[in-house]
Amino acid sequence: MLQRTPAPPSTTAPVRAGRVQKYIPGLLLCAGATLIAMTVNAVLPGVSPLIVAIVAGIALTNVVRLPASTSPGITLAAKKLLRLGIVFLGLQLVLSDILSLGAPMLVVIVCIVGGGLLGTVAMGRLLKMRSGQALLIACGFSICGAAAVAGVEGVTDSDEEDVVTAVALVVIFGTLMIPLIPFAGQMLGMDPYLNGMWAGGSIHEIAQVVAAGGIIGGGALGVAVIVKLARVLMLAPIVAILSVRQRRLGHSSTEGKKPPIVPVFILGFLLMVILRSTFPLPSVVLDIGGLLQTALLSAAMFGLGCGVKIRNLVHVGARPFILAAMSTVLVAGIALTGVQISGLLA
Repeated sequence: MLQRTPAPPSTTAPVRAGRVQKYIPGLLLCAGATLIAMTVNAVLPGVSPLIVAIVAGIALTNVVRLPASTSPGITLAAKKLLRLGIVFLGLQLVLSDILSLGAPMLVVIVCIVGGGLLGTVAMGRLLKMRSGQALLIACGFSICGAAAVAGVEGVTDSDEEDVVTAVALVVIFGTLMIPLIPFAGQMLGMDPYLNGMWAGGSIHEIAQVVAAGGIIGGGALGVAVIVKLARVLMLAPIVAILSVRQRRLGHSSTEGKKPPIVPVFILGFLLMVILRSTFPLPSVVLDIGGLLQTALLSAAMFGLGCGVKIRNLVHVGARPFILAAMSTVLVAGIALTGVQISGLLA
């Protein structure tokens, strides 16, 4: 009687387990940093967990040598979790709130993003910088900070150094803007409403806008956030335009694939915006979405911060810093002019 030879044990499960396990150390580190950042925010509500996370990442990676085993998980957080966080960011946007700003201010917001992008790229050419690096800085400073940098990374000719440099510049110059915009608005005699609009139109990160709006007071915070979220909404068309540009230039990823016209995470972002704007979502859903967005973006900011090496920033030279300063002035100038004109038309 013939005996059936037993089938060899499957190696698929161990391989999959190994693929997952390599991310665990880095993800645990990011989770710990996220917990600390959100705890700090709970104790000090005026302090953004995203800023705490990215500063913690920068500090940690420049003080101690992180184990190589944490690298895969940190990279996953900085790329994949950030894009997932951008998807949940869509739940913050209500189209009716943005439309309530009025047509003149909506035109101003388009001018801020468009003028900031084109102007920064043009200045980058004058400084003889790489196009990919200048474009990342332009998007970060014109749209929504580090999230925009990561969002457009896949449709630009940029490398990891360009990304971490742009993120570091967003943190440095956006933080400087927190006290400067309220002070400048006061010196110019702007009322809190107009000063809040200026803050939302010129400052890089949402968290930085919230901090500046709180300093201005007098109802500035609400309008500042709405103006900033309108700039965030511009991320979707800008990514689509850049993606089409990459395809026309014949550029592809390292796997030989052309970039999608609209990346999946941008579609998810738009779906969340439509969902929030169309249906009366229960407050518990919005609370959970807000918690997920904060946690995912905090983990991603920590991961991005871990890629910022101070010694590498010194090596990149002065030109990125010069461009960042010029871009900050350009975006703030367009926003100030537009806010003043829209105020006269209102």
